Amino acid sequence: MEGFFKLISYFQTQSEPAYCGLASLSMVLNALAIDPGRKWKGPWRWFDESMLDCCEPLEKIKAEGITFGKVACLAHCAGAKVEALRTSQSTIDDFRKHVIKCTSSEDCHVITSYNRKVFNQTGTGHFSPIGGYHAGRDMALILDVARFKYPPHWIPLSLLWEAMESMDVLTGHPRGFMLISKLQRAPSLLYTLSCRHDSWVSTAKYLIDDVPILLKAEGLKAVPDVLSLILRSLLSRAGDFINWVVEVRLREEDGSAVSQEEKGRLAVKEVVMQQVRGTELFKYVTDWLSSIRSCCTIAASLVDKDSLSKIAASVCCQGAVLLSGKPGEYKGFCCRATRGECLKANRNGTVTVISGTVVSGDDEQEVDMLVPVSPSKSSCCGSGPSSCAVVHPVSDDVLTVLLLALPADTWVGIKDENLLAEIHNIVSTERLPDVLQEEVLHLRRQLHFLKRCKDGDADDFVLSSCG
Repeated sequence: MEGFFKLISYFQTQSEPAYCGLASLSMVLNALAIDPGRKWKGPWRWFDESMLDCCEPLEKIKAEGITFGKVACLAHCAGAKVEALRTSQSTIDDFRKHVIKCTSSEDCHVITSYNRKVFNQTGTGHFSPIGGYHAGRDMALILDVARFKYPPHWIPLSLLWEAMESMDVLTGHPRGFMLISKLQRAPSLLYTLSCRHDSWVSTAKYLIDDVPILLKAEGLKAVPDVLSLILRSLLSRAGDFINWVVEVRLREEDGSAVSQEEKGRLAVKEVVMQQVRGTELFKYVTDWLSSIRSCCTIAASLVDKDSLSKIAASVCCQGAVLLSGKPGEYKGFCCRATRGECLKANRNGTVTVISGTVVSGDDEQEVDMLVPVSPSKSSCCGSGPSSCAVVHPVSDDVLTVLLLALPADTWVGIKDENLLAEIHNIVSTERLPDVLQEEVLHLRRQLHFLKRCKDGDADDFVLSSCG
């Protein structure tokens, strides 16, 4: 029962009938003391269901439920270490060992996906954490997050396994369990992969399966040839697949002073951005994008997508929706105006804050977006956010990081040995500064995780709504 005491401190009731996966995950993330990297309300950094939207829009989860794989994706995106196993990938004996290990520790927790009908309960698919294990009776304690229906209850482990083995009638695949623990290192700082958009499957397939094949083509003689081959098909969808992370907060009533903690998080993001822009690959990507922007409609549109005015309007609006506690009502919010400011963080420097006035009906609220900037560029303390367009992360940065995150064996098909050596020299993670290296390796792990979902474990993404 060692794991019970942490979990019970954060035990919550799912706020929507289909939020069992989100409630289970927020319980476990808080029990593991994983930092969400942003405030929940007031000064508190805390996971809430409304914050778990990096893999699937909340309104879609509310309407349809969430899949086994996307709960695992959310846990990974939130900075946890995740091992997701269907019953077809494990055995009841191994499951018992995992349950004993995690319930005997505060450092690991088990979330199960099972069919309620096996317990003679109402409903069908459901997620809940396991809060304890009784060795003498071989029973597991289910901390049911649908507390309006059932209190915590003990279930024979064999019966729980049977409930997890139950086939989803829509897909013919069994359910399973996931082991959630805390990473020994920080999660991504500035960039993250996303599977919110339906195009993630085709994008992941392109990067993992198609690109290595394309690179076997004849006629590749220089680095720009390689970039052109990869990026032309990637430009239209890269923005949905990899994002840069921005911190949003409600504007303080006493002004917009930035705390030392906020300044510290921004400073690390800025280090990552500066190191990306210091790579040789970034120079190649920037030159290639500049060469095609005048003739390529998609490339030209990247300039518009990189507009901080438009980014700020969208992000401030999304932030206001989440901070309002009304995640399903995004369409009722609009950002009326944004403005850029430089605010003192301490005696040694300033930070860039974009503030937006978000309107929902008769209500208005001020939302701040804390923007990482590159000190190598001119100051962004102009009259509006458009004056900051050259200093925040842009498509050049995002594409560079995505290329660096590709698996090391992506490039081995290049036939020109001199070009292959040059590419390896440019994309080698061993040559990167420590902070950027950790960022790239984390993105590579995310890409590997999505590859598992795309390939043999793609069935992880079958619907498993809550009952």
